[in-house]
Amino acid sequence: MNDLTCHMAPVALRNSACFCVSLDEEALRQALQTQLDQPDIYALVRERCPYLFAARPVFMSTARLMRMEELVQTIESVVALPAYRERVLAYAPEIAHHDTGARGVFMGYDFHADEQQFGLIEINTNAGGAMLNAVLARAQRACCAEAEFLVPPVATAGAFEREMIAMFRREWALAGHQRPLRSIAIVDDAPEQQYLYPEFLLFQQLFERHDLRAVIAAPEQFKLEGGTLWHDGQPIDLVYNRLTDFALAAPASAVLRDAWLARAAVLTPHPRAHALYADKRNLALLSDEDELQQLGVPPSQRAILLAGIPRTELVQPEHAERLWKDRRGLFFKPYGGYGGKAAYRGDKLTQRVWQEILAGGYVAQALVAPGERTISSEDPPQKLKFDVRNYAYDGAVQWVAARLYQGQTTNFRTPGGGFAPVYENVLSPA
Repeated sequence: MNDLTCHMAPVALRNSACFCVSLDEEALRQALQTQLDQPDIYALVRERCPYLFAARPVFMSTARLMRMEELVQTIESVVALPAYRERVLAYAPEIAHHDTGARGVFMGYDFHADEQQFGLIEINTNAGGAMLNAVLARAQRACCAEAEFLVPPVATAGAFEREMIAMFRREWALAGHQRPLRSIAIVDDAPEQQYLYPEFLLFQQLFERHDLRAVIAAPEQFKLEGGTLWHDGQPIDLVYNRLTDFALAAPASAVLRDAWLARAAVLTPHPRAHALYADKRNLALLSDEDELQQLGVPPSQRAILLAGIPRTELVQPEHAERLWKDRRGLFFKPYGGYGGKAAYRGDKLTQRVWQEILAGGYVAQALVAPGERTISSEDPPQKLKFDVRNYAYDGAVQWVAARLYQGQTTNFRTPGGGFAPVYENVLSPA
């Protein structure tokens, strides 16, 4: 596609034929080294995570982006209803009833959306990638001066990072603390072995640049003494929780669980946020007209939810025959799952897996196809699927990113795939 055509192209054509903007590896190297001031950080990222950053951006229309934000805000309004909270907390773990006031950082609303289809696939409470996307925004380059208007200013990444810091400080204040936040622990199981460990390093440096002492640690490396959470002899005010032990039920999480229940440290995101937002059984509630009416959701909000959330239902043995018959139009996922683990397209199911699904713990969601992005002009062209993640806090969308991949679910294992910027479609630089 020539530059003039690209400037005037609609979203679908840009995603299929516009190659005016791409990831600049040297700019990525500089961005990572500026953030971490470590000469080998680029090599660490590229060796450990070779498919973390996509080669091309994804384009999205203003109308689609506004519709996503509208749905995020509507869900936030429903979650605030006492009837909704009573309903979902009834099937949540007991620990989810504990409320410290903190909202939960980095809510992730994941969509399958293009100009023909639209659907909220899931909500995550410890959505990774925010800092990586801030770095990625600094590494986009246009092929010519005429296409530079497509790339947002690098300053937007800095503004996002400042918003992150303000979010963590607000979590501290919402939990009832008057003095300033002083220390943060970034926590995950065996953090140095995690695929997104480079992002932990980026967060650590971000916090320290804003005068917040930061450590990266595993959950079993803490002690609770004298009403304070400690790590290596230093007090910890706030835990940035990247664990997938959402209810803090594992033995390794015991100290963090006790500290959170005793208000010895602020934990964000936390079990209550997961129960209210990310348990996939909630999508069955939010996509059912009768249930929404019973909860007292206004008609205008019901319309937004029903149009934006694919019909979801609990998998129950008494509906097995119908679900199996309709499986090609369904996607099955565990309601406590994450990262696409043990999730299956219905048309790929074997009888063995189907019996595991019927054993319990699954929802069936109406299938909404992901978007598609062509990333090269070769013959034949290479095409990847994409989903769109809205990072949100307290109902406000902070950043929008895409994830490009091949396969049933996002996987960060696809050449040319990974996180990609989402650019709002502008038909003219004027």
